[in-house]
Amino acid sequence: MDIITTHINADFDGFAGAVAAGKLYPDAVLVFPGSVGKKVRDFIDAFHPIEIRKFKDILKDKVKTLVIVDTRRPDRIEQLAELLHVKGVKVHIYDHHLPVKGDLQGDLEVVEQVGAVSTIFTELFQKKKMPITPLEATVLCLGIYEETGCLTFSSTTPRDLMAASYLLMRGANLNIVSGFLRHELSREEFALMNELVQSLREVVIHGVSIKIGKGNIEGFGDVSHIAHRVMDMAETDALVLLIRMDDKILIIARSKTPELNVADVVSVFGGGGHAAAASATIKDAPFEIVEERVIVSLNANVRPLKTARDVMTTPVIVVQWNNRIKQAGDMMTRYGVNVLPVVKKQKYMGILTREVVEKALFHGFGSSPCLDFATTDAVTLSLDTPLAGVETAMLGHNQRFVPVVEGDKITGAITRTDILRALYEDFLRKSRVSPRDSAGGGQSAGFGRNISSMLRDRLPAPLYKVLSVAGAVADELGAAAYLVGGCVRDLLRGEENLDMDIVVEADGIAFANAMAQRLEAKVTAHRRFGTAQLIMPNTKAAGRLVKQTLRIDIATARTEYYESPAALPKVETSSIKKDLYRRDFTINTLAVQLNRHYFGLLLDFFGAQRDLKDKVIRVLHNLSFVEDPTRAFRAIRFSERFGFRLTRHTETLIKHAVRMSIFEKLSGSRIYDELMLTFHETNPIKAIVRLGQYGLLRAIHPKLAFSPGMEALFQSVHDTISWFELLFLNEKYNKGMLYIMALPANLEKEERSLALQRLAVPPRLGEKIVKDLESSALLLNKLSTDDPVEIYHLLHGLSVELDLFCMAATQDIQKKKAVSQYLLDLRHTAPLVTGRDLKKMGVPEGPVYTRILGQLMDERLRKRLNTKDEEIAFVKKLINSRLL
Repeated sequence: MDIITTHINADFDGFAGAVAAGKLYPDAVLVFPGSVGKKVRDFIDAFHPIEIRKFKDILKDKVKTLVIVDTRRPDRIEQLAELLHVKGVKVHIYDHHLPVKGDLQGDLEVVEQVGAVSTIFTELFQKKKMPITPLEATVLCLGIYEETGCLTFSSTTPRDLMAASYLLMRGANLNIVSGFLRHELSREEFALMNELVQSLREVVIHGVSIKIGKGNIEGFGDVSHIAHRVMDMAETDALVLLIRMDDKILIIARSKTPELNVADVVSVFGGGGHAAAASATIKDAPFEIVEERVIVSLNANVRPLKTARDVMTTPVIVVQWNNRIKQAGDMMTRYGVNVLPVVKKQKYMGILTREVVEKALFHGFGSSPCLDFATTDAVTLSLDTPLAGVETAMLGHNQRFVPVVEGDKITGAITRTDILRALYEDFLRKSRVSPRDSAGGGQSAGFGRNISSMLRDRLPAPLYKVLSVAGAVADELGAAAYLVGGCVRDLLRGEENLDMDIVVEADGIAFANAMAQRLEAKVTAHRRFGTAQLIMPNTKAAGRLVKQTLRIDIATARTEYYESPAALPKVETSSIKKDLYRRDFTINTLAVQLNRHYFGLLLDFFGAQRDLKDKVIRVLHNLSFVEDPTRAFRAIRFSERFGFRLTRHTETLIKHAVRMSIFEKLSGSRIYDELMLTFHETNPIKAIVRLGQYGLLRAIHPKLAFSPGMEALFQSVHDTISWFELLFLNEKYNKGMLYIMALPANLEKEERSLALQRLAVPPRLGEKIVKDLESSALLLNKLSTDDPVEIYHLLHGLSVELDLFCMAATQDIQKKKAVSQYLLDLRHTAPLVTGRDLKKMGVPEGPVYTRILGQLMDERLRKRLNTKDEEIAFVKKLINSRLL
């Protein structure tokens, strides 16, 4: 037989999971390891949803499978744990709790980080399209609502809400749910609650307020609802209640802060639960001993609140003590900073502010050493300075930039922005406002928002595994790792983007090599740039094929500066914030931390979420297009791809750059690369129109201006490409070349060549484009619309690109049909009779073969010959008539 069980003191979620498992294992029986909650017992007595057996009636040697629901702890299934040691018994586990040391390992494990195990079973029924009765839907709904506090606990996920919605559609009765979840306090329970409240004492560990209460009640029942009421009454971050019931002490723990996972606290007592709610039972122990052990466990499991290490920016740009003041000023402008730490080799000496530098320059001290004007008594902090100490130091010394030093070396720096961000996160925590809710309203900068569930749900399993491994490797190397760029942007937009970029505040190549060992992947390194590519073979997961080889780009966090407008940037090692600041638009500056402790934490320094919500493209600073004019082309491309608009300020900056002739300084190859990316968008027509409207096409040639004729030609090219790709899915051709041909089509011959040279089109391709533009006009003049032989001989031997451009360039519908006829039918026409057949027929070898096959071809094109026999008869007729 198969057995289904759940944890002792089964609640509605454990019971609902067991009932649901009965549908997946129809021949199994349900066995409870001990008593169940009073409300659960009342429900069973009222509705009898499933047969329940006693363990003593089970023949252990007959058990084949033990199905464990809503726990992975062997001590929480009590006597049923004996079956774990029976040879041949398979263990199947369904659970939603975070893993802890000592968890069971099953032959089958279905473990998902959702608010309730009932959600997991609901999703399985949806996936398997298994029908459920209204009673079964009600039981599962009870499990979800109880375990998530009626969908209000912080552990609630979007999947729980969707599961509840599905169950309501399947007939779940909310009157029954509310009836069993509504708790009217009995006289004894009211007395217990009063005793607990009166006994509360506060313990503060690492800044986290925890209140501990003790009470007694006769009998043994479900008192978890009392914990919720006490938690609501007590102003505290977490609550631990010790309730004596006969010879047992029940430990109930609740937490509202991410710094304390109460499941870890009670795990030492053999208990379980999740981060926000957990419980355990201890037999025959005095209150005092249990309370001492609870406090020891709390001290071991409360994570410290932020320290200087958590909020500082690293690495820090520094200036050597003997560098000149003028050099320091140049560095501040180059890197966009207002303070530079002064060092002697690696030893920290003081700080130099922009205000001091500007005054020194004004007074003519530009050649003086930096140390002469440095503030050498500025306050510094250690890595472990608590956040409160950081605030005190900055306010007390009126210092907007505080170095973080280890020994005599500077390891980081904290600015006013860093402090404001940390204070904002603390505000969210203390005010009990969910960062997820705040961010969802569009008002939050995204600090504190965690999207780990989004990563897990929307990424293929192999890619999610890569991110998990990246976090683990980062922890081992003492580094910080982040998922950045378009993948994060599109994740929030609900679109799939599997191009993954990871940035580490460490040696990117060493990091990639460490990941490769874990993933059995290959690494291609680019030491000059501190970047690497992780290469993994094709993988299939959850029915989804990750096509082609997975390539994960890994880079060291960098900053960049431009020595002149439109020049290529100079890149140097920096922090994640500086790395994101060098990107083009706010929507591409999102990052997700991958370290295990902060896995899924979304970083949004520049308002990217706001701009995604408003659907706008915004540059990060006013010199963006001056430093890198290609960003203007990208802005238009992204705008048309996503259906976003450019902000008014961004448009103004593009127009200013055009007036300043910035785009003329841009190399042709960079414009060409941006145009090719634009041409490979789904529909590049709008982008071309916008480029023309902004005057960016004149950067290619002064006479290249947007006009209705140019728009019509591009639209025709696009329509032709769409037609061709629909009919010839596997035929390769140069799509970008067609659009490049359309750009200078209305220019004179010499002007075309100059435009293509300005674009740095590869020489052979440029020559071909000029030649094909001339040929297309001649071909269209000669093209007949009714003679298939003439159509074939005129177009045969030309490139597919030229054929398609001819089709796009003409406005004559009949000529379009002629080219279409050639591409669809005529170009594939060939005689069935071959030279070998002619030889068998006794035709002497020589030029006559060409003449015969040519006439055969023309007859087939005119549809006068359809079979090989007809062709042989035609050849014989030719031979006999001596017309050859």
